[in-house]
Amino acid sequence: MRPMHIRYSIRPSRPAAHLLEVRCTLATPDPAGQRFAMPAWIPGSYLIRDFARHIVAIRAETAGKMVALTKIDKHSWQAAPVGKGVALTVICEVYAWDLSVRAAHVDQTHAFFNGSSVFLRALGHEHLPCLVDIQRPIGRDFEAWRVATALTPACDQTSQRHAFGLYRAANYDELIDHPVEMGTFTLATFTACGVPHEIAISGRHDCDLARLTADLQRICEWQIRFFGEPAPMPHYVFLVTAVDDAYGGLEHRASTALLCARDDLPYPGMRGTPKRYRSFLGLCSHEYFHAWNVKRIQPAAFSSYNLDAENYTTLLWAFEGFTSYYDDLALLRCGLIPLKDWLALVARTIDKVHDNPGRQRQTLAESSFDAWTKYYRPDENTPNAVVSYYTKGALVALALDLKLRAETSNRISLDDVMRALWQRHGQGEQRCGIGDEDIRLLAEELSGLDLEHFFAEAIHGTTDVDLAQLLRPFGIRLKRSAISTNPSLGVRTSSDGSEVRLTTVYEDSPAQVAGLSAGDLLLAIDGLRVTPSTFDRLLSRRQAGEMVHLHAFRRDELMEFTVQLGAPAKDRHQLQLQRKRNSLRKNWLQG
Repeated sequence: MRPMHIRYSIRPSRPAAHLLEVRCTLATPDPAGQRFAMPAWIPGSYLIRDFARHIVAIRAETAGKMVALTKIDKHSWQAAPVGKGVALTVICEVYAWDLSVRAAHVDQTHAFFNGSSVFLRALGHEHLPCLVDIQRPIGRDFEAWRVATALTPACDQTSQRHAFGLYRAANYDELIDHPVEMGTFTLATFTACGVPHEIAISGRHDCDLARLTADLQRICEWQIRFFGEPAPMPHYVFLVTAVDDAYGGLEHRASTALLCARDDLPYPGMRGTPKRYRSFLGLCSHEYFHAWNVKRIQPAAFSSYNLDAENYTTLLWAFEGFTSYYDDLALLRCGLIPLKDWLALVARTIDKVHDNPGRQRQTLAESSFDAWTKYYRPDENTPNAVVSYYTKGALVALALDLKLRAETSNRISLDDVMRALWQRHGQGEQRCGIGDEDIRLLAEELSGLDLEHFFAEAIHGTTDVDLAQLLRPFGIRLKRSAISTNPSLGVRTSSDGSEVRLTTVYEDSPAQVAGLSAGDLLLAIDGLRVTPSTFDRLLSRRQAGEMVHLHAFRRDELMEFTVQLGAPAKDRHQLQLQRKRNSLRKNWLQG
């Protein structure tokens, strides 16, 4: 007997008003009254977003007759009981004007959506297979539109992959893990290790598609071979939205949604790999690596998502941090960037971590657990209180890789740990999630080393990882120097026109000791006006230890402060390569 399907349909009903009509039809609703719910968050982005707030109208019906629908809480509804064997349909009107990778965005030029922001869950029926009818907007202006998604056409015909019509998913979790783009996007294709890949680019652009496909093919093939063929997905799609200025990505099991500036894309005749394009390739590499590391190798807490509330884990340092280590390393190993560029990227990551005193207050395990309330809800004090599990997690991955290689004479590396995680935790329908100590225990098993102290300090402590010592056996010197000779206030500023405003006052800095606060508008130093062009010049004429008088507005109140200037901040790092041949370094960088 064939399983019953839950049937969905979605159509941009009024594109100019940014509205989607979404239907969910259940053949066997709960006889006591079926409940429906909209997810509160999207996996991969750890913040409660309350997608139900974008529902502007909702109703239920059966056989064309209205059915009472009662709202239970902020994102749940219950329909009145209907007769046995009678199908129930809930129709939503969803406002879609969030230009991000997390939700939905619709206008006359395109439509993009993540299923978690538009598809209701029929509670108790999430395990059932789903059919979704993706429909074109009504009107001649939309006749050229087509579909890009990693969802499988219901007819199983590759020729129907970009057509409007029925697509299928094994269950609700799979349904919402395949974002969809509709419109007149540019489409390019390539094959990596036998797997078809697509790149769909929405928005105006002048991208050199041949260059982009060739570079992405090298990244994808390297990553597939890194974990071992075959790839875990039969088909993969890069969904790219190019705008004036944006940057972001979100991983899915067989696709990624990317938001970029159009200037990040390669253009015809472009030479080399400019910084902006290199950054975009790193983003693509990061999200593609997630197809293994977090979509399939998962924390135990993510083995079965609770879409109604926060899902806590202390392991985001491994899933985002380790991925951040490998995203740019993949560019180096597959030959897309030179070694000097990769060393500069690592140095910049070190800078980002050391720029923030929060690394001395919050551990990586705490940062992971508190992502929902701290990392994803930054404020003016975040640099003082929070450490990024992306950047510091990447440094811990680097440190662990170096330690394993040096102490086992290159017999074991982090590469081996990642492949073992894939083999033991990432494959098969019954794969098990990773516990808090599993990565350490696996690394110890493979290497024979005692890593308890390393993990205690790196993951559960706030001590800086000693990268200088770890890099030394690889013939690389870590050098730290001041970016400026000016004495320091210990602040971060922003400018708007001729104004200079404090955005962060670092903990225990001269500015904080003197009483300055984030949000203060700087007016003058020793009676001379502060502007974006004069701020550094005024400080350059002073010495560390000198006292200066500073005027500022806090709200509408004029305030005066006496600040003892601090030493120039030693906040820039450089990795210097020694010329002598080094087998440890060669094996590490070539993989």
